[in-house]
Amino acid sequence: MNNNHFSKYRLLPFATIEAATTGDIEAMSAVNRHFGGYIATLSVRPVRDEDGNEKYAVDETIRAELEAKLAAAVLRFRVA
Repeated sequence: MNNNHFSKYRLLPFATIEAATTGDIEAMSAVNRHFGGYIATLSVRPVRDEDGNEKYAVDETIRAELEAKLAAAVLRFRVA
């Protein structure tokens, strides 16, 4: 697989995934950055301001829970 494939589909390199499964903190940070936008999108909830207007904001509790679940899933993942 060439580097064009990674840039086209924005995949994480295998070495990063492998390192993250062993608990490497830098690799896990790379995984969190890779999925950060997706996690933020899933964490958006409607909120009301003081004037009663509805807007959307990231719920930090949901975001933290999703990041923790991602970390747990990465640590359970087995690379053959």
